[in-house]
Amino acid sequence: MVDSQFPHWQHLPIATVEPGGHDNRSFRLGNEMVIRLPRAECYTSAIRKERAWLPVFTRSLSLRIPIPIAKGEPSDLYPWPWSVNRWIEGETLRSDNISSMSELAFDLVNFLRELQTVSTERGVLAGEQNFHRGGDLRIYEEETLAAISKTPAPYTKDRLTSIWQEALANPFAGIPVWVHGDVAADNLIIRNGKLYGVIDFGTCGVGDPSCDLVTAWNFFDRESRRIFLQEMQADAAMIARARGWAYGKL
Repeated sequence: MVDSQFPHWQHLPIATVEPGGHDNRSFRLGNEMVIRLPRAECYTSAIRKERAWLPVFTRSLSLRIPIPIAKGEPSDLYPWPWSVNRWIEGETLRSDNISSMSELAFDLVNFLRELQTVSTERGVLAGEQNFHRGGDLRIYEEETLAAISKTPAPYTKDRLTSIWQEALANPFAGIPVWVHGDVAADNLIIRNGKLYGVIDFGTCGVGDPSCDLVTAWNFFDRESRRIFLQEMQADAAMIARARGWAYGKL
């Protein structure tokens, strides 16, 4: 596909990226680019969204984010649109490649605050296009309760159900902002022990920022979680929804 659509890059080596991602399969193209192939048709809208909005986001963000370079077209070899983005050098986040959990918490808060300053005018509302990240948690009620019912010991089903019900009892009533939608370790790029970049904006949208706080439980330890939530100025209602996102969907 590179040879036929971008012959000026046909001399560049292609290598698999690991981890390759869930929604997209990623391949390194030369030293400075990455190819992203949606794994299914439901993920293709993200290609158009990222091409439209990543150049807008980068004006407000101090961290590196992917920059779209070219759009691949469907062909007999592959049925959906695909993208070529600028490669961000670094490693995905692990507990052993960061200098300080607390510093990471501050840096991630800064990124999220910057993202939230981007104008939402003509923004893409949270919904089906981004699997409702930042939307109404009730969308996932049936499958969340089903998962809770199968949860093994030592977790207490009553306690998990209570957490979920508390999340639903505190619906978002604030001003919608841009959310990344998938703030996970695999999407945070580390260089020299510090947060350097954020990738995979396929689930971004305009909605409830609580969905971007799930890393408080998915990665941070107790002290860095406290710092992260405090610096995000998360009140009890926001924390309740964020906990719902943390195990209800993400």
